[in-house]
Amino acid sequence: MTAQQKSGGGRKFIIALVIIIIVALAGTGIFYYLRYFGPNVTGKQEYLYIHTGATFGDVYADMSKEGMLSDSVSFRDAAISMHYVNNVKPGRYRLHEGMSNRKLINMLKSGTQEPVTIAIKNLRLKEDFAGFMSKKLEADSASIIHLLDSSAYVKQFGFSPENVYTMVLPNTYQFKWNSSPRKIFSKLFDEYQKFWTPERKLKAAEMKLNPIKVTILASIVDAEALHDSEMPTIAGLYLNRMKKGMKLEADPTVIFALHDFSIHRVLRQQLATNSPYNTYMYTGLPPGPIMMPSLNAINSVLDYQHHDYLYMCAKPDFSGYTNFAATPAQHQINAKAFQEALNKRNIRH
Repeated sequence: MTAQQKSGGGRKFIIALVIIIIVALAGTGIFYYLRYFGPNVTGKQEYLYIHTGATFGDVYADMSKEGMLSDSVSFRDAAISMHYVNNVKPGRYRLHEGMSNRKLINMLKSGTQEPVTIAIKNLRLKEDFAGFMSKKLEADSASIIHLLDSSAYVKQFGFSPENVYTMVLPNTYQFKWNSSPRKIFSKLFDEYQKFWTPERKLKAAEMKLNPIKVTILASIVDAEALHDSEMPTIAGLYLNRMKKGMKLEADPTVIFALHDFSIHRVLRQQLATNSPYNTYMYTGLPPGPIMMPSLNAINSVLDYQHHDYLYMCAKPDFSGYTNFAATPAQHQINAKAFQEALNKRNIRH
């Protein structure tokens, strides 16, 4: 073999080696790209929920089982190399179809979860609230109720277990899905403090009430009023009775005491229910709200209508409006007309 042939063979070898190296590097690059930057989220699930205390194994098993990943092995390998396996953070994470492993893992590592937007309104009981929240967030209803029923905890914020529900104002809130009961409480209390401005507190003080008592009264007003336009009038009526030391004698408080919300007509024997919530039996406000009042009801108490009314009765036309009276004689006329209307419709309870 001549020197020229040897030289030519050497060049071919080098060229071949270079090609092999280029192909290998290209393959490595493609492998690296697919592992970290290639699309891997399928879009079969909108959210990934990671529970408190979950391990990487739990996350990996859930994502694989639910078909969230096109290639679960590449996700696992990327998670190991990106040091996610020991940095699992609970939460509710929004998934986007075509999301890469790198983008997904960075989101999970940083705990960048999408908040849950919750509209809280028309939840009659504290227990209803706890159940409603447990359907939206990770915390279970028992843990939420346990906190709200903790005298030692709620006392720090000026509440008792009986009146703490006055803190929950109807509004739209945003929570992290894995918020603990204490975090939930904190968010609600922040909103409560924002609502109770110095101006509103001053109005309450001028009525010799505080925010808690205003909200308790508002819960009765809201339960009585089928039409918001009557709320300031009803609030003024109850405040008149309170000033005179009269019992409020509000039917909704008896219904609350009985915890039978199917009642349409409160009967004489039911008025004898021995409960601190029965305003036919006890003078003054009950120890807690009988429902979650609307903000309009609270503001109607603060901006109540000044008048001489002491009595009220539903109009016999069942329009939902009310006949108000300043004297027992006029009230008796109104009440008789409504009782006769109930009897005509055979509404006995």
